Amino acid sequence: MRRVRFGNHGVIPGAYVDIDQLLALRHLPSPATLSKANVVGHRAGNKLSNIKGRGVDFAEVRAYQPGDDIRSIDWRVTARKNKPHTKVFREERERPTLVVVDQSQSMFFGSKLRLKSVAAAEVAARCAWQTLAVGDRVGGVVIGNKDQRLHRPFRTSKSVARFLNDIAQYNLALHRPALHHKDAHHSESLNQGMLQVRRLTNSNYRIIIISDFSSSLEKWTEHLHQLARRNQVVVIHIHDPIEEHLPPANDYVVTDGTNRLQFFTGDKTLRQRYQTRFRQHCQAIQELCAHDSMRYLNISTSDDTLDSLAWT
Repeated sequence: MRRVRFGNHGVIPGAYVDIDQLLALRHLPSPATLSKANVVGHRAGNKLSNIKGRGVDFAEVRAYQPGDDIRSIDWRVTARKNKPHTKVFREERERPTLVVVDQSQSMFFGSKLRLKSVAAAEVAARCAWQTLAVGDRVGGVVIGNKDQRLHRPFRTSKSVARFLNDIAQYNLALHRPALHHKDAHHSESLNQGMLQVRRLTNSNYRIIIISDFSSSLEKWTEHLHQLARRNQVVVIHIHDPIEEHLPPANDYVVTDGTNRLQFFTGDKTLRQRYQTRFRQHCQAIQELCAHDSMRYLNISTSDDTLDSLAWT
């Protein structure tokens, strides 16, 4: 593997990301443990569930009930209380993780340190490696401008590497939009990608969705609320500082390759409207995540260290 370049604080900078950078994130410092959310499921794994039965973690001692395994009788408590008591264990259950990462055209933007697409790719890789480190299965969905790529959850580094390779390939395919680029392509790709997520995740999944959520939030609402009914959903909002505040007061010219627009950023009313619009967008996303099974996080492209954060 060639020498991998990171920024001064260990994040991936620039306009593009490659597979070597995403693979190298496995060896960077990360939180020792993931969140200890309770889990209810039917597969053995490394998370504690609410289901009590035989397992490796002691839960409580209670009075013996007909049908209890006699091997679990606590003889000391039985002798002390002169009534049979049995040990109850909390079973281990797994919570597979599915990482959904947006690598569409709106993510190909950034004003400081790196583009949103690069930040999203790095966060996705960190989530995948952290999940694998605690022994859970991890897979993902990469959403591009016109298509998607689904990776079913597995508990191997090779499966994570395949997922990260697709993220890198979709990332490297991004470029300045051609004149015929249509937002409708991305809208349909997003919808199809989320439908794949819903078909795969029946219940007890941790679903991490990484995007700038620039498209209509109505398109997200149904998908997210359906997923949150039986799964844990983590929404990671990627944004750029220039989306929150206009650049310093001056005359600027912007172009999309066809049209040119000149504007002055020193207008106080314009700056206030601009900031208000961004705050309202963030608030709308947070309100969308106001659910017991949902969690909202936001990451800026200017954030220069991610090592202390547990994404799952």
